[in-house]
Amino acid sequence: MPSKKPLILVTNDDGIFAKGIKTLVEEMIHLGEVWIVAPDKPQSGMGHAVTIHDPLRLASENFGVPGVKAFSCSGTPVDCVKLAIYRVLKRKPDLLVSGINHGSNSSINVIYSGTMSAAVEGAVEGIPSIGFSLLDNDSDADFTPARKFVRQLAEQALKQDWPLGVCLNVNIPKLKESQIKGVKICRQAQGFWSDAFELRKDPSGKQYYWMTGAFNNPDKGEDTDEWALEHHYVSVVPVSFDMTAHQAIGPLNTWDFNEK
Repeated sequence: MPSKKPLILVTNDDGIFAKGIKTLVEEMIHLGEVWIVAPDKPQSGMGHAVTIHDPLRLASENFGVPGVKAFSCSGTPVDCVKLAIYRVLKRKPDLLVSGINHGSNSSINVIYSGTMSAAVEGAVEGIPSIGFSLLDNDSDADFTPARKFVRQLAEQALKQDWPLGVCLNVNIPKLKESQIKGVKICRQAQGFWSDAFELRKDPSGKQYYWMTGAFNNPDKGEDTDEWALEHHYVSVVPVSFDMTAHQAIGPLNTWDFNEK
């Protein structure tokens, strides 16, 4: 008899053996039938990249959580989602969760994030999708405070009507659970990175560049994800793959394209 449990797809960008994805899976097994398709190596910063010039390989993995079927993929997080939907799963999942990312994906980071691009791809496919991130880059980060919020948000995603073409970008501050004040629905802060590239030399004396930089947030709005995180809230930003700048359509229609 087919399972009546919700079908939950789990992926990430830190790789299938990262601590964050194990925490996410351990919470999702309480909510449904869990399948994992995740990168076989770290894929942070890959954004919405897909593999078109190399073959994609899948390998069955012993994930160590009873009842969970797991596969590693040689491609990007978006490759993982596409392969899961069209080759691995028996049907389209009821929920896609990505993460838990080691590090922030708030503000402008959302466009670079492999974690969030996997969630966006789920939204493209009409699947309720959430990307989770913890503001701790340590590979051995403590994800315990994130567990409560991860499960609560996933439970709501399975119960509530879901807006078509939307996924959620959830960032969790690096705090004890007792220090987190709650959840805030936010807009994305208009922050940006001031990039720099250090010129270095490898052991053979050849020059190369290493990207560095600093995050800047001139947006002081109290309705943003950055404000929420700074004030000890979990930030939840609804994200759409429609990148149309609707406010620019009117002004652009005043341009004279027949001018000689």
